[in-house]
Amino acid sequence: MKTNKNIQDKIDAVFDSVNHIEEVKVSPFFKDKTLDRLFVKKEEKQKLWSWFTPQLQLATLACVIILNVFAFTKIKESTYNENLNQFAESYGLSTTTETTIFN
Repeated sequence: MKTNKNIQDKIDAVFDSVNHIEEVKVSPFFKDKTLDRLFVKKEEKQKLWSWFTPQLQLATLACVIILNVFAFTKIKESTYNENLNQFAESYGLSTTTETTIFN
């Protein structure tokens, strides 16, 4: 019966400790701060395009536009027939006016 008394004393001690628990005072922004600390690592992983800043995007866009305008003006300067004749001559595809036996 002595062991039952020891067990009962331990149970009473646990219930007494529960009665002494008080409310914890927490900062009103504790949840926000904790969530920010937990999820900061996920945001840091997105450094793949961080070097492509808006200034660099604008400079790239300007270069592409200038290159397109330059290419468009070069296409307008030369005619289609000139380009075709030059291509045919460089690859030996031009037709000759000479008559051959096999014609």
